[in-house]
Amino acid sequence: MAAAEGREEEMSGNGEPEESPAMETSEDSAPPPAEMTEENGGGGGVVLEPPKGPDPASFTMPAATEDGDGEIPADFERLWKAAHESPHDFSSWTDLLQYCEQETHVTSSRRALKAFLLRYPLCYGYWKKFVDLERRAGNNDRAEEVCIEGLQAIPLSVDLWIHYINLLLGTLNMNLPESPSRIRGVFEDAVVAAGLDFHSDRLWDLYVEWEKEQGNMKNATAVLDRVLKVPTQLYNTHYDKFKEHLNGHEPKEVLCPEEYEELRALCRQSQKAERAEQAQEAEEERPPGEEEPATPEGTDTEELMQKIREQVLVHRDKVYQDNEGEVRKRWHFEEAIKRPYFHVKPLDRVQLRAWHTYLDWELAQLHADTRDPTQEPTQATTEESEAAAQPREASQEAAVPRDDHRVRILFERCLIACALYEEFWTRYIQYLEVQSVDEVRPAYRRACGIHLTSKPNIHMQWATYEERNGDLTEARRVLEVLEKNVPGLAIVRLRRAALERRAGQLDQSEALLTEAVAESKERPTLHAFYSIKLARLLLKLGRDRSRARRVLQEALEISPENDKLYMNLLELEVSGDPRASAEAVQECVTRALAAPLTSHAKILFSERGLQFAEDYNNSIQSVLSAYEEHQKLLKEVGGTKREAENGDEDPEKLSKSEESSAVAESVAEATPTTPHVPITTPPPPVMGADASAQAGYAGYSSWYQQPQYGSYGYQSSWNYNQGYYPPS
Repeated sequence: MAAAEGREEEMSGNGEPEESPAMETSEDSAPPPAEMTEENGGGGGVVLEPPKGPDPASFTMPAATEDGDGEIPADFERLWKAAHESPHDFSSWTDLLQYCEQETHVTSSRRALKAFLLRYPLCYGYWKKFVDLERRAGNNDRAEEVCIEGLQAIPLSVDLWIHYINLLLGTLNMNLPESPSRIRGVFEDAVVAAGLDFHSDRLWDLYVEWEKEQGNMKNATAVLDRVLKVPTQLYNTHYDKFKEHLNGHEPKEVLCPEEYEELRALCRQSQKAERAEQAQEAEEERPPGEEEPATPEGTDTEELMQKIREQVLVHRDKVYQDNEGEVRKRWHFEEAIKRPYFHVKPLDRVQLRAWHTYLDWELAQLHADTRDPTQEPTQATTEESEAAAQPREASQEAAVPRDDHRVRILFERCLIACALYEEFWTRYIQYLEVQSVDEVRPAYRRACGIHLTSKPNIHMQWATYEERNGDLTEARRVLEVLEKNVPGLAIVRLRRAALERRAGQLDQSEALLTEAVAESKERPTLHAFYSIKLARLLLKLGRDRSRARRVLQEALEISPENDKLYMNLLELEVSGDPRASAEAVQECVTRALAAPLTSHAKILFSERGLQFAEDYNNSIQSVLSAYEEHQKLLKEVGGTKREAENGDEDPEKLSKSEESSAVAESVAEATPTTPHVPITTPPPPVMGADASAQAGYAGYSSWYQQPQYGSYGYQSSWNYNQGYYPPS
């Protein structure tokens, strides 16, 4: 891991040298034969429990010295403060950790590691450093606790499992009868959690060797039998080790009693038949009067042992061949993955595509395995097989069968390397969603609570999920946490207000928007935006026209040049009783024409006032007066708006304007920039809300289709420049 960009080539993102990545490749690895092709096929496995990462909310500044190891180093507080002032700056954390390691100060190192691993729990190398720190300090129990906590955060880490096992081997009293059982239990937990990983060979080898050291040859055989069925990088070496194990011991010592007796009986029967045939031939050739030499009954000769070994290998060879086929299918996918461990450095497009393609294939394998093997292939299934390498929609991934262990393992592996990418978390959650609420929520908690704390899309997806499943309290909490993490993101405040409105809490919805209006007075554009939202809520749902008018008028005091505020105020006035609102409409138009607006905007306001007069005024004189004022404005601005004859706009233009009106109701979400965290795809639009005001609401005008104002429905249905009224 690098403390700064200049040192990134020295250390990986896990606290290990780059030459020793999370999953090392051995020189003994043998790639599959050249004739290998991609074939459909699955594989057995075990269900991987979702990792339980540390709770970031539990972090507090630890107290002073805990172990009496002297004063805190001089620069610790400075580096500590720098890391917490810029929590997303990875190099500030690594600078702190490197300093603590150099100073060899237990308390400060413990503080730094705790705080760091709350934010980056997938850095397995730092969990190992933490364990070693506690062990050197003589805190073996605490070292074990750290190991367990690390494995809860990253259960697929083969390195961390091996580190934990070595810790136990070095600290447990192996003379106690319970110690071997405990070690064996940890080995079992390890192969259940990480044994299906393509790079888990070292863990399996360690398990086999430990059983041999304990003198449990049958147990070693059982472990070898299990790994022979797992497609791993060094699959061929496991078969070689099985042969060596079998040939180095008597079959009775390495085989379970049932298999040994079965093969022994089979081989003795075969041997007896061969001997009978040989005896008959020898009888014919033996000189008269000479008898056959006697053979002791029940003796297991070396020849019989060799026959048993041959039969054992006949059975295992079929397993090996099947497993080799599974390795062939996965080999080129695995070779395409260059960084299987976590790092804050962005992955390139090739790597992201490699993970997507691998997931596509594994999902296709899963669905292919669930088909009836006796069913004849149809055109539809053929087309589905051809499309297996293409990205699959969430609806296609929804038909999840029970035996989906390999898919889950691959998703979990992917979410180590791609933990900072929303797209992979979203895809995994879509896959899990058909299972149960209990499986989806932990995934959301890991994504939003640890890795994507400042990414709004996935937080809002989580809030939507909770609301859809009836947990409004959790939905509120998710949005509140997001707004705290990313302050000033308008879409989040709008989502909160909408949630309360849908829950029937109109007062709370209004309160949230009112608070947003009050807090944004120093940012006029954002203040105008929230004021418009609040006024619409008061007018359309609260039926309080006077309060809505007051909100817009107060906003105009702060932003007198904001044409959208004038347009919304005008819409409010014209939507009332025309017999009572004529004066208010005229006052609004007059105020807009006197404001520092663009010439085109003033023409639109004048046209709207003239249209209202034409439609609703009771006096022709008032209509003519409005018309003359409009003509005067046109001359002042130095041009007229050319329109179609008879006042009817081009139908194609009207259609485009209506389409623009629909677009104006969609959202362009603003995502705050997090250091080192790339945004690989633009977020999808969220209908029914407006976007963030980060950086002054830069895209605000385009959402309202300025200068056409299509979103307000103001279309000039009459041509006021054609002289329909005679000049006065």
